[in-house]
Amino acid sequence: MKKYLKKLFSTKPILFGCLAGLFLLIICTAVFMRYIFSGLPPVYEMEEYTPSLTTRVYDRNNKLIHEFSIEKRSMVPLSEIPVDLQNAVVAMEDREFFEHAGLSFKGIFRAALHDLIHVSAKQGASTLTQQLSRGVFLSQEKRLIRKIREIILAVQIEHQFSKQEILQLYLNQMYLGRGAYGVKSAAKRYFNKDLSELTTGEAAIIVGLVPAPERYNPFTNPELSRQRRDLVLSVMKEQGYITQEEYEAAKQEPMPTRQTVTEEYKPGLYFIEHIRRVLEEKYGTETLWKGGLNIYTTVDIDQQAAAEQIMNDRLQKLDERVAKSLGIDITPKEPQPQETPEGEEAPAEEETEPDFPRLQGAFMVRDVKTGAVRVLIGGREFDESKFNRATQAKRQPGSSFKPYVWMAALQKGYTPATLVKDLPTMFYNDGRNWRTFDETSDLYSLDLAKQSFISSKDFNVWVPQNYGGRNEGWITLRRGLEKSKNLVAVNLIDTVGVPAVVRVARKAGITSALPRVPALALGVSVLTMDEHLAALTTFANAGIHTDNYYIERVEDANGRILEQHIPMEKAAFSPQDSYLLINMMKGVVQRGSGRYVSRLGRNIAGKTGTTQSHRDMWFVGMTPRTAAIGWMGYDDDSAYADKIHLEGSNTGHWWSDIMEELLKDEPNDDFAVPEGISFAYINPNTGKLAMPTERNKFWEAFIKGTEPKSY
Repeated sequence: MKKYLKKLFSTKPILFGCLAGLFLLIICTAVFMRYIFSGLPPVYEMEEYTPSLTTRVYDRNNKLIHEFSIEKRSMVPLSEIPVDLQNAVVAMEDREFFEHAGLSFKGIFRAALHDLIHVSAKQGASTLTQQLSRGVFLSQEKRLIRKIREIILAVQIEHQFSKQEILQLYLNQMYLGRGAYGVKSAAKRYFNKDLSELTTGEAAIIVGLVPAPERYNPFTNPELSRQRRDLVLSVMKEQGYITQEEYEAAKQEPMPTRQTVTEEYKPGLYFIEHIRRVLEEKYGTETLWKGGLNIYTTVDIDQQAAAEQIMNDRLQKLDERVAKSLGIDITPKEPQPQETPEGEEAPAEEETEPDFPRLQGAFMVRDVKTGAVRVLIGGREFDESKFNRATQAKRQPGSSFKPYVWMAALQKGYTPATLVKDLPTMFYNDGRNWRTFDETSDLYSLDLAKQSFISSKDFNVWVPQNYGGRNEGWITLRRGLEKSKNLVAVNLIDTVGVPAVVRVARKAGITSALPRVPALALGVSVLTMDEHLAALTTFANAGIHTDNYYIERVEDANGRILEQHIPMEKAAFSPQDSYLLINMMKGVVQRGSGRYVSRLGRNIAGKTGTTQSHRDMWFVGMTPRTAAIGWMGYDDDSAYADKIHLEGSNTGHWWSDIMEELLKDEPNDDFAVPEGISFAYINPNTGKLAMPTERNKFWEAFIKGTEPKSY
């Protein structure tokens, strides 16, 4: 007994050491397993897993016009994926897919055997479920820890989901090169086909891409791609998925020789960029680029494309005219053949662009009543400059600002037949306000009067003039607008007051800062094109203001509406005053500075606008249904166009070329006459009632009770 106890106590350190080692092993294993499982996501997240999807943008006719995506991906149900494609994936990537529980020991053994004897393997060690777990939740780095997590997660996925669900997600998830994720995107990328149109051979090409998409790309490595396709078909035949006849027929199918989906020029890029900036700020970059939104916009992409082509062509011709006046030749040159000695290559001809700035342009079209923007052109060559001159640039509107002044006069009781001063006027600034110098009758008297002010540092003097320097004395309010008389504008703003004009502009929709100076009447403020168009359109809409809008609605990937445009109207002016102004603006097109546009033979109310030295040239025109505005000038605010006397009427030329195309299906309606309007024949020179025998009498509109009473 003593010997036994002695022996037991002599072995106690060894026993304790073993127990301690076992305990330490258990602790380390537990810590290791905790570390392993801590890196695993909850497998139930697979139920809500949504891979990065493509956001699609549609025009007003539900035509797809753009896609926002980090990855080219489309999700489709398994029922819409060809059986040949499903079979090919199972045959090549996981032939025991429908038998194993997430881990294929046969596949592992087969891969190990391949490494030993170096023969061509027909599938790898990872099951489809392992590949899916790696693609969805885990990184692609080759580490033992990741491999263990991949196996555990694959087993969990097999217990949570059916084989059909796993296969469906795999076929929509896998990367197939050229930015294509999933078989639907690959079918479009490589064959420009829908999934239902794929042949057996084409399905084999797609599946052949799985292990190395760039290596087996049919466009860059056609021979390797063909060999890989034939291998996929051979495996499918061996496993009974296709017959010998189907195998032979599929091998005879031609290989794709070039990418069918090319990055062609797309119209409407300034419009797309505008809505990107708006929606990215609202929903965030992740949602816009990966959320699979459906964005339904107001743009008419066919009209957009036509407008872009016409504007670019016309501005190019104007560029050539301006360059020619400066002694520069920028006309496109035909390449000339060069004679070279036999066996030598012709030297590359270097093209040098002349140092000459290009005219820029911008153009917008909107619905008069709703504000829906149908066309938005922010400039020429979007790739060169994404700066949107229609929504981001602020330019002086010049005489296109005058309708706000005329509306202020109408609100003060003026009529289209009221006589207004087209007479020289001098303004001086006394250090606090701009004031009108005492009335004089001619420029000579004003010139003498201003001399005393010029010598004083305390005074600023401004003597506006009409374009061309001529004035007509007293003329009707209508004629002043039709001929875009500067002196009438400044005399009007002096009479009705600058604050009254500012109030009109604000009510119409102008939000930019407006200087409280008499020169405001001539458009010295700076505005964006979109606010100017929305404001002027208020007059064509019977005095009701509606904002421009670009998006009808936005839906998420499940069709749930995230936002939808709600029409908002605001009564800004009376229908009667608005009609009188629009009726005068029709005269601008029929007889005035915009008469070139009258060639369209439509009822169009318009206004030209030209700033000093022709730095900004505008034309805005409106029918009862459609309003459009055009601008051209130079980004550096230079005055090259002054060399050939370009002005707002030149903008009206290409404006009318565009609108001739855009309005071809629009009825030629006239502006509706509201209640409370009457008409009378007047003498266009005196503004009084015309005698029945007068030959040049004019049929003028008035608010009832304001018609002239005398002849």
